[in-house]
Amino acid sequence: MEFLTSVGFLTGLSIVLALLLVFANRKLSVYEDPRIAQVQDMLPGANCGACGVPGCAAFSEELVAGKALPSGCSVGGPETAEAIASFLGIDAGSAERKIARLLCAGGCDVAGDIVDYAGFSSCRAAATVAGGSKACTWGCLGLADCEVACDFDAIHMGSTGLPVVDADKCTACGDCVDICPKNLFELHSENQKLLVQCKSLLAGDDATDLCQVACTGCGICAADAPAGLIEMKNNLAIVDKNNFFDQTEIATLRCPTGAIIWLDGQQFPKEQRSAKLQKI
Repeated sequence: MEFLTSVGFLTGLSIVLALLLVFANRKLSVYEDPRIAQVQDMLPGANCGACGVPGCAAFSEELVAGKALPSGCSVGGPETAEAIASFLGIDAGSAERKIARLLCAGGCDVAGDIVDYAGFSSCRAAATVAGGSKACTWGCLGLADCEVACDFDAIHMGSTGLPVVDADKCTACGDCVDICPKNLFELHSENQKLLVQCKSLLAGDDATDLCQVACTGCGICAADAPAGLIEMKNNLAIVDKNNFFDQTEIATLRCPTGAIIWLDGQQFPKEQRSAKLQKI
């Protein structure tokens, strides 16, 4: 009798628990659109964050929810965008392509060091020791953190110790921006042709004593450019990145150091752009 009672109790308890689980599943379950997984499989899987959200899974959810357009994935390119747009029955959209630009031209041929750094080969490590070995405290340390961080093989160290960005491979993921301890990388529209390759806040000889191609704060570029295109701030020329209409190569012609350049696709490191500047 006791045996039957125990069996009956356990059976009843099992049924009650099963019913509770069914009820909880219906009330607490979160529906996930199966298209999310399908869209995620169509994305490149880089999880780089260039789309503005943390990873391809999150971007897939945004696409299915109609909160983003397929063109937002710069890694996948137009073909991936069109495929996803066709699958979801939406417009692929158009995104302004961006490229990582280095705001320093002070390689080892034009900018010296004040000490010999012999520590761990990393810009971030070197920067913790009095800002690094470079005489210009704003300059690139050249220890390749950005090259290591780039998952798309778009950055390689040049012969003068500066990182060179391959514009064709750059996906604007922003890893180089995040890892540079000197904040020398920025994501610029490929339509932005004027670039000031310097972040030094020194003026005149104080700047060029440390780096031959530094911006001296002379203001000639701002005077030659259309009004409002270039602003002088803290001895540094600042280009209006939202003004593509007024951009002109004229702003570079009288720069005494070549700190401001005109881009025609790739960003030239110092050893490649010297001939270009001589022609100007």
